[in-house]
Amino acid sequence: MVSPDLIETLALASGLAWASGIRLYAVLFFVGALGRFGYVDLPVDLQVLTHPLVIAVSGLLFVLEFAADKVPGLDSLWDAVHTFIRIPAGALLAAGALGQHDPAVTLAAALLGGTLASGAHLTKAASRALINTSPEPFSNVAASTTEDALVIGGLWAALFHPAAFLGLLLVFVIVTLWLLPRLWRGLRKVFQRVSALLGTGGSAPRPQ
Repeated sequence: MVSPDLIETLALASGLAWASGIRLYAVLFFVGALGRFGYVDLPVDLQVLTHPLVIAVSGLLFVLEFAADKVPGLDSLWDAVHTFIRIPAGALLAAGALGQHDPAVTLAAALLGGTLASGAHLTKAASRALINTSPEPFSNVAASTTEDALVIGGLWAALFHPAAFLGLLLVFVIVTLWLLPRLWRGLRKVFQRVSALLGTGGSAPRPQ
């Protein structure tokens, strides 16, 4: 039988990694603030998140990300840049959650954390890029707000209902494996359409 402590540790590690792939700075800010004010007991290697300077900087970046993610086009540029930030951060946070365990376990946690963060990030980035092909801005704002709520709800579940979170995370992984190939096929069609328009001087090909 799996011990409750192990379930809590796994939920914390996987929850931090998964949420970092979507809203890294929100994760750092909220988890750090919860730890700072005693609502959660963070592992030793993650207690640096409770430092006032870390909370202040992550809070500022969270506000910037919150605003940038609501602007069509800017959100995709932000996602592209953060490909090189969110995924390593997810791996580090997962490793930090198991920092007092055997080094092999910590390394495995980092690898799995990076994988979870990359899956969440790529799903978010690809779906938002497709949404940005629509000329109206409302679907973008709706998607961004949904992601905000998803991350906050996921973190809350990971911290206070770890077993339920792990079950929901399994569902997310299955959906991601099904959804990602379809998202990338949709993006490829968009790129092909744009390339065809550029190749014909910006006008659609005439029927023969």
